[in-house]
Amino acid sequence: MIRFNVPPFTGHEMDYIKQAVENQKICGDGEFTAKCNTWLEEKTGSRKALLTTSCTHATELAAILADIRPGDEVIMPSYTFVSTADAFVLRGATAVFTDIRPDTMNIDENLIEAAITEKTKAIVPVHYAGVSCEMDKIMEIAKKYNLKVIEDAAQGIMSEYKGKALGTFGEFGCFSFHETKNFSMGEGGALLIRDEENIENAEIVREKGTNRAKFFRGQIDKYTWVDKGSSYLPSELNAAYLYAQLEMADEITKDRMDTWNHYYEGLKGLKDEGRIELPFVPEHCRHNAHMFYLKARDLEERTKLIAFLKENDILSVFHYVPLHSAPAGLKFGRFNGEDRFTTKESERLLRLPLYYGLKEEQTEYIIGKVKEFYKG
Repeated sequence: MIRFNVPPFTGHEMDYIKQAVENQKICGDGEFTAKCNTWLEEKTGSRKALLTTSCTHATELAAILADIRPGDEVIMPSYTFVSTADAFVLRGATAVFTDIRPDTMNIDENLIEAAITEKTKAIVPVHYAGVSCEMDKIMEIAKKYNLKVIEDAAQGIMSEYKGKALGTFGEFGCFSFHETKNFSMGEGGALLIRDEENIENAEIVREKGTNRAKFFRGQIDKYTWVDKGSSYLPSELNAAYLYAQLEMADEITKDRMDTWNHYYEGLKGLKDEGRIELPFVPEHCRHNAHMFYLKARDLEERTKLIAFLKENDILSVFHYVPLHSAPAGLKFGRFNGEDRFTTKESERLLRLPLYYGLKEEQTEYIIGKVKEFYKG
């Protein structure tokens, strides 16, 4: 059976975990957490990066720092994971869902302005499949209406928009290091902070409302409770696991890109025949091969294709069920405008196996079975 996902593993993870244990420092903010934060700052150009227990928690932290309050509205696509909305709903805000572009599956930047009301506080673009939203337009709208921008870049590490790293445009950016992501620590994430004035408050909220970070830097002789906060620090063991992959980020990304390109070239004939659609990456976007998907004609055809691939020992999956149609989405949010593409496109999309170490002959076998389904 060809699995849909295999968590990345470089071979150095256990050595670093052993080192963390031997250092007798396995709680948060030790040597490996610092190394991961520094790597993220240097790779993205972000002013500050803070490792977190998940991308969900990174987004919750961003919502707190953005001062999201009950009665506020936050604009986001409906085609996203529940955490995108949860982070703001937990603060008492209303999620205002908008339609997506059918080409990139990202929020349609031309529909954002129509969703803005006097209650709107922030825009949350989601960079689907590691392909950037149109950030120039989004930042222009945010500036015009004095709105915060919090990037859900859960899938976007190593991706760029016009040469700039995703997660670094808005006030805050959020990465995921879940086991399904390009680099993994099992469960984990990171918050990127653009502006200097937000760093100290972020450290305080992340450290249970204390100024412990300043204490460890020797800026104060003792730390204390100074504000509201929670615990968003991952274990050093998780950070050690992640750092082994960050060290090999370029190699892992190249491996994934090779697989992505193999899929695209192998399935391009079906695309040219009009049988399927393949991912679209705008010229000014550099993606990270986070996923490879195809679009079937409709839900019925997708269901049959998933079943056919499973019969041939290939696990393929669909992705998000639009949030605006979910029970919690109806309760905590609303859809602004017309759902022209969100539901229709979500019902067509099918993700093929893609992970670090997927063999070329496995990719070729999958391509062959997809062709067999459509030729049959």
